[in-house]
Amino acid sequence: MASEPQSGRTATQSRHRTLLERLSAFVFREPENREELLELLSDAHERELLDADALSMIEGVLQVSELRARDLMVPRSQMDVVDATEPPEKWIPHVIDAAHSRFPVIDGNRDRVIGILLAKDLLRYYHDENFDVHAMLRPAVFIPESKALNELLREFRANRHHMAIVIDEYGGVAGLITIEDVLEQIVGDIDDEYDRDESADHIVAEPDGRYRVKALTEIGQFNTAFGTTISDADTDTIGGVITEHLGRVPKRGDSIELDDLRFDVLRADARQVHLLQVTRLHKAVAEEFKQETERVEARHQHA
Repeated sequence: MASEPQSGRTATQSRHRTLLERLSAFVFREPENREELLELLSDAHERELLDADALSMIEGVLQVSELRARDLMVPRSQMDVVDATEPPEKWIPHVIDAAHSRFPVIDGNRDRVIGILLAKDLLRYYHDENFDVHAMLRPAVFIPESKALNELLREFRANRHHMAIVIDEYGGVAGLITIEDVLEQIVGDIDDEYDRDESADHIVAEPDGRYRVKALTEIGQFNTAFGTTISDADTDTIGGVITEHLGRVPKRGDSIELDDLRFDVLRADARQVHLLQVTRLHKAVAEEFKQETERVEARHQHA
């Protein structure tokens, strides 16, 4: 008989614990999706439980888990390659100017990547009269456009690869991606001793008539340099303008046209755009207008 009150207390305590657990779950509710998790992390940052750099990296990790190789790759048209069918003296100046540590090597066609050349291996060219670029090649890694970035990063680390060639559904080369590209989405922009020094000027003219523009360039300075009338009502920098027009954080390879200018994103991380390439379009527009005028005149003549 004495055990019944004890059993009753145990049952009551159990009900109380269940009620407390339910209340705790309601008050301290665990995040049920990614958006709620980000809100929780932002709240931790606001309460100084998490510093800004840590929050930024966590957000980058979450973003990487959602991205595919196609979202981050350097497009085929922008790849710096070495053509093995040409003599070294023809492409070595390009290698020096590009200043990359690795280059895809093609066999006359960008769809025929035969290996990867390390720039340091070119030192042999200057003391070996029998230099053969084919003997210097490292195996190329090929991945589909749909490859998840978190899986790619794991494979990069496991196999000690630094670059992969991205292939489209038809087997053609769509672009390339490096381990640095993936890491920059997590930790932000990475500069090394081989990167160009773009800190001196916000706007740098290139030999081909295009311009490299730092995303932090103020809109007033940009308008003065290019003769444009881009509004600074909603944002202060040209990078902010690009972000506003895209409706999201820009990524490398994005492009938009604005005020007779084409903006191509050259460098960006998970948080912001860093470097843009700007091309004037008025010449192309004028040429298109001229061609259309000639077509109209030709039709009138035949009529």
